[in-house]
Amino acid sequence: MVQLAAIVAYAVTSLASDPGSSYDSHRVCAYLYFALRSITHYGLMVTSNNLRTGLYDTHVELGGRMVPFGGWDMPVQYPNGILAEVKAVRTAAGVFDVSHMGRLYISGPKATEFLDWVLTGSASTLRIGRARYCLICNEKGGVIDDTIFYRLTEDRYLLIPNAGNRPAVVAWFQKWIDEKFSPGCSMEDVTAETGLIAFQGPPTPDFIDHVFDNPLSGMRPFSWAEGSIQGASVFVGRTGYTGEDGFELLVQGQDAITIWAALTGLGAVPCGLGARDVLRLEAGLPLHGHELDEETTPIEAGLDRFVRREGTFISSQFLESQRMNGVPRKLVGFTLQGRSAPRAGYNLLDNGERIGTVTSGSYSPTLDTSIGMGYVLERYVEPGTILDLDIRGRTVPVTITDLPFYTRTRRT
Repeated sequence: MVQLAAIVAYAVTSLASDPGSSYDSHRVCAYLYFALRSITHYGLMVTSNNLRTGLYDTHVELGGRMVPFGGWDMPVQYPNGILAEVKAVRTAAGVFDVSHMGRLYISGPKATEFLDWVLTGSASTLRIGRARYCLICNEKGGVIDDTIFYRLTEDRYLLIPNAGNRPAVVAWFQKWIDEKFSPGCSMEDVTAETGLIAFQGPPTPDFIDHVFDNPLSGMRPFSWAEGSIQGASVFVGRTGYTGEDGFELLVQGQDAITIWAALTGLGAVPCGLGARDVLRLEAGLPLHGHELDEETTPIEAGLDRFVRREGTFISSQFLESQRMNGVPRKLVGFTLQGRSAPRAGYNLLDNGERIGTVTSGSYSPTLDTSIGMGYVLERYVEPGTILDLDIRGRTVPVTITDLPFYTRTRRT
């Protein structure tokens, strides 16, 4: 209780210390949101028991406000605030420490067969040098995690699970390796000894060519390359979680500071979890624990296109049945006027009757309106449908809209 009071006090004092008073209430909600979400979802507080990335001291030196997230102490924002960080990524370049995400290598002559069994996306059709987004589902189609995986060689892959889900993914994978694919498939977790940095924003393809030892600006989305920055070996994927162009860089742990310094030296603005959450929401990207969980299927979440129809994998028959017969609820986006940010757990109403629940919400600085995602009964999913949002007993109208809310301008 003392720690909880400290977090509340911390958020309130941040209200007075942050620049940009018109955005203060949103920032305070963001601090509480990330801290309390970690407490309730992962059972964690800010303690010395949380893991720290190789950039922890750098974040503190830069004035980063640290919160617990997925078992790690991570920066929720830096002194210029979430609004400035979001703007930097949408109009220039931002850099994020995402080393809390997992890094798993899957290797062996049965690695492809194994991944074809545990993933909704095909490993066998993925070419070497490419990456794919997909989901990891349980037997009833519930989402254990969503992930991006890279094919490195004929029988070696890199997979990136979410921070708080890494132990569950490792356990789930090991169960199936032991039961069906051993010997012939092995898993190596290199999260502790490596770092992961996201470099995001419209000019990042041109910027990165200034520091990488070979040009990357011509890389295709969802492809990867290897090289070095200032002598440090780097694995680079043309991927991200912001809705902007950009790259994610896997490095050895001791090299994270060097890579971070090289990217900020190009003018990239350090960004925290608060900005990352707003950016992914604007882009209509799901967050596990909010839009996705083990009771929610990809079909309900509108992720049908990431569930292959060929071959057999865990829950394939169940998911195909849902695809053919429909589901009672679906994920939607909605907008509302002003800056009254909808919060996870708020009810969506039709004539006073609860017909859905908010999973994520925020004020969108890019669109200058409030946005949210949530699950509603299937008959309410049509864009343009007007519903009511219950904000602590006060109702305001919201409009169902297509996802994503924001789409970047493509490079020509």
